[in-house]
Amino acid sequence: MTELIDRVSEQTVLAACPQDCPDTCAIQVTVQDGIATALTGSKEQPYTNGGLCVKIDNYLDRVYNPDRVLYPMRRVGPKGSGRFERISWDDAIEEIASRLKDVIAEHGAEAIMPVSYLGTQGIINGLNVGDPFFNRLGATVSERTYCDAGSCTAYAMTIGDSAGVDPESFVHSRFILIWASNIMSTNLHLWPYIAEAKKRGAKVVVVDPFRTRTAKQASQHIAIKPGTDGALAMAMMHVIINEGLTDDDYIEKYTLGFEELKERVQQYTPEWASAETGIPVEVILTLAREYATSQPSVIRIGVAVERHAGGGQAVRALSCLPALVGAWRNPGGGILQLPLWAFPVNWGAMMHPELIAPGTRVINQYRLGEALTTQTEPPLKALVVYNSNPVIVAPDQDRMLQGLVREDLFTVVSEQFMTDTAQYADIVLPATTQLEQEDIMFSWGHLYITYNNRSIEPRGEAVPNTELFRRLAKAMGFDDDPIFTRSDEEIIAEAFDWSAPQMEGITLERLKAEGFARLNLPGPDDYAPHREGNFRTPSGKTEFFSSAAAGGNFVVPLFRQGSNDHQPGEYVDPLPTYIPPRESASANPELAAKYPLNLITPKAHAFINSSFANIAIHQKVQKPATLIINTADAAARGIESGDQIRAFNDRGSVVLFAKVDDAAAVGVTVGHVGHWRADSLGGSTLAALSPIAWADLGHAPTFSDTLIQVEFAGKAD
Repeated sequence: MTELIDRVSEQTVLAACPQDCPDTCAIQVTVQDGIATALTGSKEQPYTNGGLCVKIDNYLDRVYNPDRVLYPMRRVGPKGSGRFERISWDDAIEEIASRLKDVIAEHGAEAIMPVSYLGTQGIINGLNVGDPFFNRLGATVSERTYCDAGSCTAYAMTIGDSAGVDPESFVHSRFILIWASNIMSTNLHLWPYIAEAKKRGAKVVVVDPFRTRTAKQASQHIAIKPGTDGALAMAMMHVIINEGLTDDDYIEKYTLGFEELKERVQQYTPEWASAETGIPVEVILTLAREYATSQPSVIRIGVAVERHAGGGQAVRALSCLPALVGAWRNPGGGILQLPLWAFPVNWGAMMHPELIAPGTRVINQYRLGEALTTQTEPPLKALVVYNSNPVIVAPDQDRMLQGLVREDLFTVVSEQFMTDTAQYADIVLPATTQLEQEDIMFSWGHLYITYNNRSIEPRGEAVPNTELFRRLAKAMGFDDDPIFTRSDEEIIAEAFDWSAPQMEGITLERLKAEGFARLNLPGPDDYAPHREGNFRTPSGKTEFFSSAAAGGNFVVPLFRQGSNDHQPGEYVDPLPTYIPPRESASANPELAAKYPLNLITPKAHAFINSSFANIAIHQKVQKPATLIINTADAAARGIESGDQIRAFNDRGSVVLFAKVDDAAAVGVTVGHVGHWRADSLGGSTLAALSPIAWADLGHAPTFSDTLIQVEFAGKAD
């Protein structure tokens, strides 16, 4: 009888994974007596298919972790000491409002800067939740281009804001080219479709400087020198065009600028590309020929493609390839970048950019350390941080910490844990987890909308981001405008253009009840959106020659506030071209003599950026902060696996454990990002080594355009 009563008291809540990941899994949460007791992937949602990744499988360890921030706190010790006292929400909001008003009175509103990213990917609690508040306040506009800004700009210049290939249609692909994406760690639910295609006879090729988990499962791994992706893509076009492997009918009907492209690629011979990329000529020739002749062929690009000096042009070249060979004609053919373009999100209602006063200052978060430690006008005097941990995810870590320790800087951090950034806050506010809040999700990896029903009451005094900004708006006197008094339900109702054709048959009521719905688009067996062109470019065609570049009209993704385009009159080549990395032996031999090793910093298997890096089970899976180094490079430095080593350049230094492994090519080192400073041997993380220079398009970061030296630092304890 007791067991029967227990079963009756259980309920299943339909939820959605909130993490910054393409899979956006549909989740089922088991709740008993107000406590979440189990969390599983939905078996009904085809893409999730009942499974969760290692990050989310243990999400309850995050929700019920004893280290959760559950109450507002005020700093009582030196900045960075971690000494805080509990205060009430009323006192916290009153102090924040008072300090912000003081800053505005003395320095102007632009002395205040929000710092946020995708700590949660929900539409109402995620990227844009604070934008209306800070726009009304007149604060510095915080430009957010950590991820895909350059890729989005290049992609849209070439084929428009198109969803590209339905990932579920990969089963129909005959040749799958995975470029700079470790799918088995960062896009796990795509892998079954690739595995099925491989079972049906498809060849799977991975282009990556590092032999990742995905590369080990592929038919072929092509190890490329970091930052030379554009060289390989341009050489592929050279081979395809010169050997007559093009789809001439498709090119004539549905592309713009072929003759100009044909002339451009003549300089990019396989022999030249081999010297640039480190890939043998025969491998380049075979790759181009098999890609062109094995139709439908598909390219899956990862965000790492953009993370070097020529990243934007590399994405331009890759985006041109499908039209050259007619890959778009059939389901499973084309390129997959971000399917989020298919979702009719009402970004304007989330951001309210009309509240930004003309001429308001813009600062890119990628250069926050610089902005905090150099003279700006007005100086930065207040930061409000939410959905982000910039000490770990931004570059220039040493200057970041120098800035955050300033006594004249008032810092507010809304968080679930006492992160490295929160340690430097004056006020820390408790934020809810996904199980404790309502939200609705688009996806940048598939074509399903997912609804997150709140599963449990917030723990302690934690509040969703939406509620935080309602309270701040009221304290600042903004509650005269209904924008700042909207309930979560009202914001969710504004999240999409519900009248858009792809939303036909989808309602909020249905989403709440069923948990998810596929956009009203053809199914994966029939989805070929560009079979007859219909590209969302000015010409309606794939633009080998970009009319946007020719006219100086650069694409700024709507979901990002800021100015991540180019200055008026600045020249961007309308044709794809190759821009070599800045930090390389060929581009900067003097620098390479001091720092001869490339550093790439891919996403970790058990963390999502810095999220989960403080949770014991995730630390156990990921292992301590480690640098992977090739056998030859290690031997030359007297380094063995398990040794402590120092990685350094002119920007900083980091002490890590060594892992000697030929999965990293000669001259390449690999350090997975996300570890907190407390988990690092010397108090610094890989963020101390990264440059602050932008890539060629979209103010994209250049994390993978980094040279370092490595030296022995001691035997493991």
